[in-house]
Amino acid sequence: MTKTITRKRLGFFTRLLDDVPAGERYRLAAEQIIHAEENGFDSAWIAQHHFHADEGGLPSPAVFLSHVAARTSRIRLGTGVITLPMENALRVAEDTAVLDLLSGGRLEVGFGTGGTRESFEAFGIESDRRGEIYAENLSTIRDAWAGKSLHGGNLLYPNAPQLLDRVWLATFSANGARLAGLSGDGLMLSRTQPRPADNPAATLNEIQNPIIDAYLSGLPKGRTPRILGSRSLFVADDRKRALAFAEIGLRRVADRFAAAGHRIPGNSLEDLIKALDSHVGTPDDVIASLEQDSALARATDITFQVHSIDPPHAEILRSIELIASDVAPALGWSQPTAQRLVAAQ
Repeated sequence: MTKTITRKRLGFFTRLLDDVPAGERYRLAAEQIIHAEENGFDSAWIAQHHFHADEGGLPSPAVFLSHVAARTSRIRLGTGVITLPMENALRVAEDTAVLDLLSGGRLEVGFGTGGTRESFEAFGIESDRRGEIYAENLSTIRDAWAGKSLHGGNLLYPNAPQLLDRVWLATFSANGARLAGLSGDGLMLSRTQPRPADNPAATLNEIQNPIIDAYLSGLPKGRTPRILGSRSLFVADDRKRALAFAEIGLRRVADRFAAAGHRIPGNSLEDLIKALDSHVGTPDDVIASLEQDSALARATDITFQVHSIDPPHAEILRSIELIASDVAPALGWSQPTAQRLVAAQ
């Protein structure tokens, strides 16, 4: 019987997609994470993307998180994810070991196969081999962190055995989830994912609940489950204001999909919100929407991101505040005790 989680952990996920130059993107994203910490969030997560500014805008997660670590003190810092097939495994092991020390042991490490075919080609890697390379690199990183002898008898310095219990694996499949469970790692669920060809109208719940089942079935007896559910969420004080920003952001995404040959069913804002698995509105609106999400209810860690809406920076800061004060508590989260004491002063 798995251990019951009595308090969900709350995360903020930023894709660094503000409509500004790269340096300003990084500055604003750091401010958003600092604001999340000030509002009691337990963790902050960033994604890695190579080349494509419209997809994520951050190729170097360890560099960015080192900067954020120096400006925060409590919030845990996670990669969601490092696209491992395009990395040198030993360099990842070294960078994460150093980053964990510099952050005071606050690092959470998420890995995935990720990346577009063009990204793999730029690194001289065959996209069809991504799964094979991913498995090899992950094994090398685990061995290096554990202090095992590497090629030539070398040992990683500094080694980082503590990170072995802070690995998260992202997957779209039940088989991948079962493997994550068998290795005792955390499971990362995406904010959205492709629908199966034989069931294009499937809900995110219908897709992700079997993935969670597979993960739990593989988890060793006595191992506490770690299930991170990420969702697209933009909350504002006023419903019309929230929907106005959603209209801008989601139609921009729909236009990019159309240019790439993908079609989103329907053309109304409601259609776009549904197709892109987004939750938009006032605190009451999004609480009602999220309470219907049975997969999210099973997560031990809930993370929210404003992508694909990507509203202006000030709106993101306000959304963070409303998530902490109204939305997350309705889903089973409470602020850390120390944070509540600070807020009360």
